[in-house]
Amino acid sequence: MVDIVALNNIDHHDLKVCGDRGAVFGDNVNQALVFPNEFRELQREYPILFRKDQNNEYLAVALLGLDKDENVFLRGSSWDARYIPAVHARGPFSIGVRSGVEGVDANFDAEVNIDLDNPSVGREKGYQLFQPHGGQSPYLEYIVGVLSILKDGISLSKAFFSALEKLDLIEPVTFEVKIDETRQYSIPGIYSISGEKFERLGAEALADLHSSGILAYCYWVLASLNNVSLIVERKRVGQSA
Repeated sequence: MVDIVALNNIDHHDLKVCGDRGAVFGDNVNQALVFPNEFRELQREYPILFRKDQNNEYLAVALLGLDKDENVFLRGSSWDARYIPAVHARGPFSIGVRSGVEGVDANFDAEVNIDLDNPSVGREKGYQLFQPHGGQSPYLEYIVGVLSILKDGISLSKAFFSALEKLDLIEPVTFEVKIDETRQYSIPGIYSISGEKFERLGAEALADLHSSGILAYCYWVLASLNNVSLIVERKRVGQSA
């Protein structure tokens, strides 16, 4: 069940959010939805791949594991990485329509919602959301930043994939990963940027991608594919621990 309400510093002045990670908080997934404004951070640790949604539109995902419900970055109650994808880092928070909410950053042009039924929410343990006199805590300021990534990422994602499709840069990928002599994984329905077509782009196309900021996103996606070997190594270490 969920109980989503607008966060405010009157009704929720004493609320806390536990920062633990794990299956109970929905972190046991092998892929996470991600957005172009995260690619710079993501490409250091995760493979960034493309899938199609139920409307046959492209979306980007970070590969977290190979088996169903497997996240190789989970270590006990922690997420062992320098960057956590925003859809998971947000925890029990989401974006709503602003309606005169008190105590939340006025520069964030939306409403911060919180799911009071989320297992991370309580009053005994975790990060405080508000200061004693009503101001945002450092943790809530961080959450506002995470939600801003999600808010901006939706439109950025549409522009990104529109540009790639216009240049016919997206291609299906045969994704096969060998763990050992007896185990091999194949992930269907995966797409990426065609490295060959990308290298053949002319000066005008490259200039257009650069001026829109999309060129850097392309480089980060292509660079991230080297991280598949890191996923394999984490899986091996986790199973031998």
